[in-house]
Amino acid sequence: MPPGTVRVKKILDALAALYPEAATQLTHENAFQLLTATIMSAQCTDRQVNQVTPRLFARYPTPEDLAGADISELEAIIRSTGFFHNKAKNIRAAAGALVDRHGGEVPPDMDSLTRLPGVGRKTANVVRSAFFGLPSVVVDTHVARISRRLGLTDEKDPEKIEQDVMAVLPKASWSDFSIQLIYHGRKVCRARTPLCGECLLADGCDYGREWRKGKAEPGA
Repeated sequence: MPPGTVRVKKILDALAALYPEAATQLTHENAFQLLTATIMSAQCTDRQVNQVTPRLFARYPTPEDLAGADISELEAIIRSTGFFHNKAKNIRAAAGALVDRHGGEVPPDMDSLTRLPGVGRKTANVVRSAFFGLPSVVVDTHVARISRRLGLTDEKDPEKIEQDVMAVLPKASWSDFSIQLIYHGRKVCRARTPLCGECLLADGCDYGREWRKGKAEPGA
């Protein structure tokens, strides 16, 4: 059964108190930079991406520049982000698609974004939320895990989780909720060793209640 309105409000209020100024930690100056950085952030920390992007965007400041990049040089610049062969291919192809289809501008709509190479719903929602200010639920591993623990969804598929969360949360809270859960997942609600005893969400959390009874399974 979906959580009630009162319980959802308590969760949102607690998250707002814990993380009042939550925002993406990917450094960017425009939508193109954010899109590129988000593609590179897969299986990589935001901190590491932020160490790479100054050199990347100094060398390729526009989609046109990146679309014409030498792939070997591009791979060398982003190598430390991991999976650099695929990431280099995708960010170059995405830049080319921006030039060819959108005049070098990043589109705000989901369909156009997810048609770009290397861009799934998670990346698209980061851009829509963080740059365009559109209410969006970003489902990364933290959001997926904590949404299940909170009882907001039983799903494991990211798109289904996104739909379940949107169905129970007020639309105005979607973007902040996603970022706040990412912060919370890094600091408190960890995958293997969640700090339930320190968590302000524990009373309204299915996993937290099981933890208090000594029945919670690590990593659930």
